[in-house]
Amino acid sequence: MDPATGLAFANDAPAVFSTFLERNAPSRGEVMLTFTDGVPFLRSGQVQEYQLEQDTGLISRWGSITEPERGSVDTPAGKVEYLAVPLEGGGEVLGVFVVAQFRDLQTGPFRDAVVAAGTVGIAVLLLGSVLAWFVADRILRRVKRVTGTARAISESDLTRRIELSGHDELAELAKTFNSMLDRLESAFASQQRFLDDAGHELKTPITIVRGHLELLGEDPEERKETVALVTDELDRMSRMVNELLLLAKAQRPDFLHPETVDVAGLLQELLAKAGVLAPRSWILEGERQGLLRADRHRLTEALMELAANAVRHTEQDDTIALGAALKGEEARFWVRNQGVGIAPADQEAIFERFERRGANRRSDGAGLGLSIVRAIAQAHGGRVEVESTPGESTLFTVVLPLSPQNLERGAT
Repeated sequence: MDPATGLAFANDAPAVFSTFLERNAPSRGEVMLTFTDGVPFLRSGQVQEYQLEQDTGLISRWGSITEPERGSVDTPAGKVEYLAVPLEGGGEVLGVFVVAQFRDLQTGPFRDAVVAAGTVGIAVLLLGSVLAWFVADRILRRVKRVTGTARAISESDLTRRIELSGHDELAELAKTFNSMLDRLESAFASQQRFLDDAGHELKTPITIVRGHLELLGEDPEERKETVALVTDELDRMSRMVNELLLLAKAQRPDFLHPETVDVAGLLQELLAKAGVLAPRSWILEGERQGLLRADRHRLTEALMELAANAVRHTEQDDTIALGAALKGEEARFWVRNQGVGIAPADQEAIFERFERRGANRRSDGAGLGLSIVRAIAQAHGGRVEVESTPGESTLFTVVLPLSPQNLERGAT
């Protein structure tokens, strides 16, 4: 329709083309051409790198078409795709309308953006790969150091440590590994010291037994004395082996068999048993009311060992006190005696295996008694304390922790 008159165009191709081009703008890389009487008439206003209307071959071809035609041609500005449609009126071709698109011009900006994005992406990938390689190489070097140190460690050499700094997971692993090595080294050293001490302690009675058996004569009285001496040494060896087995079992989870223990009743039993050890002035003291969860047998064993130890370092009619008290979150059982006491320098060492220091040198045992007491206390999650004044008195205390899980308090 002619916008000026509101009527249909009367076979007026130039008016149709003029009106259309005035009202429609081509997109980027697109050009509109019109032909009348086989020659170019009007074109869209965008300036292209290559003017199609100056290509005589295309002009001749498009100006003469009588049927719609779609195709593409190569030009100095790149590939051009086109659609040519004849304008008909009154049974004849009045003109030709052509829409041509320069594909390279349309895709150029996108191609440039893609190329730029690809270039940046490749650069970032390469940079990230290089950085990842450096980081991985650094981590692998540290892992190799850990592996090398672990391979260099043997049962005979636990002194090697991993030297790693920082605060990352690998450094934390190294610290944990070094802590484990510290514990292993300490355990192996303790085990070796234990074996050496045990071997030394057992060597003496074995030597005595062997020597007396080798010199055993035919005299009945001599044979009787030798048998008594050998039997005594074998009994001592048997006690030592049993004590060593007890210390070894202390590391097992089934070492304790907890039950509800009446503190007052336990102390009465201990007093009765201790009374037959030696003629001493045995007394009870402390606040003895209460119930707790503990291994009654092991606790009795520890306290009787402390009572026997007190007997060895006191004289007839000296006072030995047994006591107990449940206060706060602790249960305390003690054995107090008069006597020669323990020097401050020896108070920690006496709990070591095969240690017989100060007054303990008077003992004919293997030096395992106080080690057993400490092992039993530690198995309960507790400890052993000692307070001693040389020449006056000594107080051994077994301290056991109390909690809602192992404590029931009540009057007896």
